[in-house]
Formats: sequence, C-alpha cells, structure tokens
Amino acid sequence: MTVFVLDDDEAVRDSVVILLECEGFRVEGFASPLAFLESDAPSRPGCLLVDVRMPQMSGLDVQERLVQEGRGLPVIVMTGHADVPLAVRAMKAGAVDFVEKPFDEQAL
Repeated sequence: MTVFVLDDDEAVRDSVVILLECEGFRVEGFASPLAFLESDAPSRPGCLLVDVRMPQMSGLDVQERLVQEGRGLPVIVMTGHADVPLAVRAMKAGAVDFVEKPFDEQAL
C-alpha cells in the first residue's frame, strides 16, 4: 500500500514524503493534480493525502473525480485555509479525514 501525497508546494510535499517514509510508509509525491490523475496511482492500493488549493484543479475536484470514476482510494484532505463549509464538502464527498496545515507530525 502506498500513500500518495499531492501538493503543488514542493517544500510541503517533500517534507510530508520524508516524514511518512521515516514512519515506514511507502510514499509517492505528485506536484500536480494532472500528474497524479494521469498516472496509474489512482488504480493502485493506497490512500491519497491531497492539498485543497492547487493550480489546474483543487484537491476537492480531484477527490470528486476519483469518486465519479469509481475509484475507492481513501482521501485525506489537507489545507492551510480551512473553514467549516470546506470541511463539510470534503467529508460529504467521502474524505476520511481533514487536516489543517501546519499539522502536528504525530497526528499525521
């Protein structure tokens, strides 16, 4: 199983990848929604840790596309711009968790 980290901020993406690898997870990072969606990652076992605000399409748009395509990939949404409607939208779309940046490394 792989944790797919999708965040356009290279520093955040790299730090999350390193953190999770140090905890023993297999991790793959993606810099853009299209890079993730066009790869074979959505069809492989794992989970997606996705940022909300990105160019091209939001993390919630990525989540909704996975649902529309019938992909059962669990999604954890992360954002530095959290509000209640955003969290509700993510959870209603099937997110398993909603994490605010900056996050506690142990919580992640």
